[in-house]
Amino acid sequence: MNRLPAWSEAFASDRIPDLPALPLADAREWAFAGSTGAGVSVAVVDSGVDADHPAVGGVASAVAMEPDDTRDERYRAVEGPHEDLFGHGTACAAIIRSLAPDVELHSVRVLGSNLKGRGLLFHAGLEWVVERGLHVANLSLSSKAEGMFAPLHDVADRAYFARTLLVCAANNQPGPTYPAEFASVVSVACRPGEDPWTLTSNPNPPVEFGARGIDVEVAWADGGSTVATGNSFAAPHVAAMAALILAKHPGLAPYQVKAVLQAVSDNAR
Repeated sequence: MNRLPAWSEAFASDRIPDLPALPLADAREWAFAGSTGAGVSVAVVDSGVDADHPAVGGVASAVAMEPDDTRDERYRAVEGPHEDLFGHGTACAAIIRSLAPDVELHSVRVLGSNLKGRGLLFHAGLEWVVERGLHVANLSLSSKAEGMFAPLHDVADRAYFARTLLVCAANNQPGPTYPAEFASVVSVACRPGEDPWTLTSNPNPPVEFGARGIDVEVAWADGGSTVATGNSFAAPHVAAMAALILAKHPGLAPYQVKAVLQAVSDNAR
């Protein structure tokens, strides 16, 4: 097997501990059985989303954060339909749609055609999500820049208190990974398995949950698909489960959703 992304080793089958479960006879039945995600808004903060891809099924809104050094804030927000500049955001959106078919998807483009972007644009995208009161944001991206620690920490805290749940993929490479390392977010790495509903809880942070993300067939650019591995593709599985929980139990705070995710994890006993 090829070397796995960083942080995923905690979810190897021989390392997964049994954890105390919440006192629910059937946690998954209570948490999201029958839920389709209806009434829940989910932002995909990424390279854009191809709304016309058959696996995506449209988006409710879209905004692109673009550099603009002529403005004081050094960026501009361009509202309206846009393309996916890489394919990565479409992959994440389609995973969410596959598990939570009735969520309201919103595309927030902060990455360019090389799947890179300025930390400033990433931060602006999160600001946009929080200001609009969206319920869940999938962040299959992160920053290693020390200069972004404080700004991202601030907006992650504001999201937490505004009840916007940030579901964050850890970086595939070892080292700092912001905002996935913050306690206010749901942090995710990938683990082996074919079941899209698999979920493992890790009691030893910074990465709290493992989900399917190895050799996953995902939607991609130009209406196509590809097979990919990465923490990026684990996070939208968890974001979708969070959306299902919130659709069935509206008003839960982020810390409550995190507790329910732990309760529905495969290793909760």
